[in-house]
Amino acid sequence: MSVDDSSTSAGLTPAGPPCYDKHMKSTRQVILKARELGIGLPAFNIAHLPMTEPIIRAVRDQDSFALLEVSRIDWLKFGAGSPAAVMTEYKRHEDPQHVRIHLDHVPAIDEDQRTVDYLAIIAEALGLGYQSVMIDASRLSLEENIRATRAVADLAHTTGIPVEAELGAVLGHEAGPMPPYDELFSSGRGFTRPDEAARFARESGCDWLSVAIGNIHGAVGEATKNQKKLEARLALDHLSRLAEVTGLPLVLHGGSGIRQEDMLASMKRGIVKVNVGTEIRQAYELALREKGSQKAAQDAVYERTVSLIRDWFKLTGIRERILA
Repeated sequence: MSVDDSSTSAGLTPAGPPCYDKHMKSTRQVILKARELGIGLPAFNIAHLPMTEPIIRAVRDQDSFALLEVSRIDWLKFGAGSPAAVMTEYKRHEDPQHVRIHLDHVPAIDEDQRTVDYLAIIAEALGLGYQSVMIDASRLSLEENIRATRAVADLAHTTGIPVEAELGAVLGHEAGPMPPYDELFSSGRGFTRPDEAARFARESGCDWLSVAIGNIHGAVGEATKNQKKLEARLALDHLSRLAEVTGLPLVLHGGSGIRQEDMLASMKRGIVKVNVGTEIRQAYELALREKGSQKAAQDAVYERTVSLIRDWFKLTGIRERILA
């Protein structure tokens, strides 16, 4: 495979699972509890390392629960550095009673159509102590996606770490203009197919599944990364069908910009994790540009994260219920 990543030095033998207090729920158990409660936990992407502390502080101050995550795009195209750099920063501020760390979007084929050595990246993350990981082989055929996901699941499950995968086309990261959103939504283009999802759930070994139901990623290209994200809506009946046929906890990528009523309704239909990147990244970058101060940028991230937890997700005070 051709590789363009600098952080793939680890071998394919991950370290043991993260150490928790014996009475503390694992991330796998937390996600299952969220599904039982009809809660979609926010997962905040670290596009720049200084965002880590204010996000953790905001979740703690709201007595909520969230995942902190980093994707390959975050360290290649923004300022996250590497999985190791994010883990080091997370460890400086970690609070496992409120926040766990997740490896987001490691693609088999990236947004620039390059092949990625995903197993090496994921093995490195497991060795670093990431508490859940994601393989995104959605740009491959169904059979190839199943094989790639199974390989990651076989690796991660040796240390008890859950695996997220993706099926369908959650658009937005690709180069060039995206087709008109209304056209995409009405046609169902890229939506996760229930028949394929049922097979994927049986054969891939994944623990959680990211689905395409009208959600889109925030743009990452230089020309579009600062633009306001358009409002997306969700095909909720389609989501219910996917939850029924897979039996898996489902994940919503591209959480920034989704209509609030749809997003909240999705939690009652199987969504247990909602990725949020664009809103908090843009808050950080705008404050840094306008005020020239990292402290001001961190304050902006804190305030936006508090607002999302309290006013958008309405998840203030859920920690005890999630960890019960």
